[in-house]
Amino acid sequence: MFDVEYKGANAVVFATKKTRVVYDPGSLPNPAKPLVGADDIVVATEDRFVGTMTPRLLFDGPGEYETADVSLRGVAARRHIDEESSGMQSTVYRMVVGGVRVAVIGNIAPALDEQQLEEIGVVDIVVVPVGGHGYTLDALSAAKLVRQLEPKAVIPVHYADTAVAYEVPQDEVDGFIQELGAAVIDAGTKWKVKEANLPGELSVVMLARGA
Repeated sequence: MFDVEYKGANAVVFATKKTRVVYDPGSLPNPAKPLVGADDIVVATEDRFVGTMTPRLLFDGPGEYETADVSLRGVAARRHIDEESSGMQSTVYRMVVGGVRVAVIGNIAPALDEQQLEEIGVVDIVVVPVGGHGYTLDALSAAKLVRQLEPKAVIPVHYADTAVAYEVPQDEVDGFIQELGAAVIDAGTKWKVKEANLPGELSVVMLARGA
């Protein structure tokens, strides 16, 4: 079992009894308090999202990683803002915790190719930014990508929030929910996940942003 918390922007925290994994802490502008502790693991979809705190371990690119009760695979991807000639400067992660398979998507181009899909493999949960406006995936492209991956649950991130001063205005999350057309689960500030309580069909899991 593990807990999931959303901190704003692309910053999401996965916590087991042994490990605390923080994704993209540096994507959140001016957090109210540090997101990363000395014993944490940081995983960054882009170098600029690492943040300023020094974690116990840092993973920031393609490859295979194992630590405590978490396994990670990084898959190279093209950033949303880049031309094809710029190469792959982002990383999509497949994380496996307690039998649950999670894909964490950063600010990538709107579609994954067959090789990327094969490397990511079957997933139960997808974390995907949906705010659009040229900064990251918008509702339409995020929904298309989720359908490519066919998860049981999707956690939308990086959408309009009055408490977060994004450098580019972001769309409300409602547009993504309508575009995907899936049921919505209100998980509060913390979603407790285990294999047995995953939704039976595709659902949007809404996490209230925590401090």
